Amino acid sequence: MIITETKIPDVLLLEPIIHGDDRGFFMETFRRSHFEERGIALDFVQDNQSRSKRGTLRGLHFQIENPQGKLVRVLSGEVFDVAVDLRQSSPTFGEWVGERLSSDNNRQMWVPPGFAHGFYVISKSADLSYKCTDYYCAEDEHSLLWCDPSIGIHWPDSGQPPLLSPRDRDAAELHEIPAFS
Repeated sequence: MIITETKIPDVLLLEPIIHGDDRGFFMETFRRSHFEERGIALDFVQDNQSRSKRGTLRGLHFQIENPQGKLVRVLSGEVFDVAVDLRQSSPTFGEWVGERLSSDNNRQMWVPPGFAHGFYVISKSADLSYKCTDYYCAEDEHSLLWCDPSIGIHWPDSGQPPLLSPRDRDAAELHEIPAFS
């Protein structure tokens, strides 16, 4: 697996080595030792999967008391996947990184605890799967506004407003949210 740092060094892009022939292919999608070699100790406790149609924007979600690290990958389709650093003590606080993840490029993104996470569906539909390092906790669920001008995320432009849940449409801006220390 090829693992590279993004412009926020704690957010990693993972590209599996694909072994294919006329029968199909095989790829390793996770190996704990790759993370341990980088000093990242993790224990995944929950796997999630979602399906969304073109133009859907989910996020930017995070938990403060039960922060989740997420290993994100696309099973079908293509998304623009985004992580925003919410760690107040970080030199990259308030900065974002975005990567195209698809079932064609097989890339994955590691979003560490302390980040808000979201994605925008580029293809007709997309199935997204992600492993989490802590359990989902509805009482600890927060949303950062996807279009917060102080962050300035450059989402793909489809010419249409994104499809949003009421929670994501009414999310708070960076200066209004509880942040990690």
